[in-house]
Amino acid sequence: MKQSPMLTFKEDCRRCSRLAGFLDQVRVEHPDYHALPVSSFGKTGGKFLIVGLAPGMHGANRTGRPFTGDFAGNLLYGSLHKYGFASSADPLDVAGNANSALTLRNCRITNAVRCLPPQNKPEPGEIRTCNGFVVEELSLLPKGAAIMALGTIAHQAVLTALQLRKSSYAFGHGVRHALPNGQTLFDSYHCSRYNTQTKRLTTAMFEAVIADIAKHLESKHS
Repeated sequence: MKQSPMLTFKEDCRRCSRLAGFLDQVRVEHPDYHALPVSSFGKTGGKFLIVGLAPGMHGANRTGRPFTGDFAGNLLYGSLHKYGFASSADPLDVAGNANSALTLRNCRITNAVRCLPPQNKPEPGEIRTCNGFVVEELSLLPKGAAIMALGTIAHQAVLTALQLRKSSYAFGHGVRHALPNGQTLFDSYHCSRYNTQTKRLTTAMFEAVIADIAKHLESKHS
């Protein structure tokens, strides 16, 4: 498997013409929205990287911060706060903007695709084009780090970035995969409103994965 070339994030990226054109339309319809590629959140060099799918229309696409402003973010940040990875469970401030007081602890959040895709469905070529950003994120992790993939696309994006065969690491909620580089990949269903409303994912199921990661990191770095 050929590795995607490493990319350094730039907010003016227009490498995917369909996504760039869609964001141009969104900015016209919602002039107060971020409506640009969304950068990762959290300091580099931490022991825990979370990889999601893509910004949500009224979440990260609005606020400019991953998982901030929609239901998925409420569940994610609430769970991270419970296990000591976030300073607050509230991703938004009282005005409904990204909470500037919120910080992550030894944790960073990114997405497999940095731009809002139409119908929340990026095309395979767009996922490949954006994979260089995932390569960069993974290169910044220390040995023994934990990676949490939220959904199959994020899971596969991590494997692609590490040049690993997808058939050797099947996605499954609550499954952990020891990677050849000494890092560990943890899988979870995406914390979307759809998954929780259909009971495919419960708060307890989601928190159990983060609890597993917390215990894993404690054993590795204690």
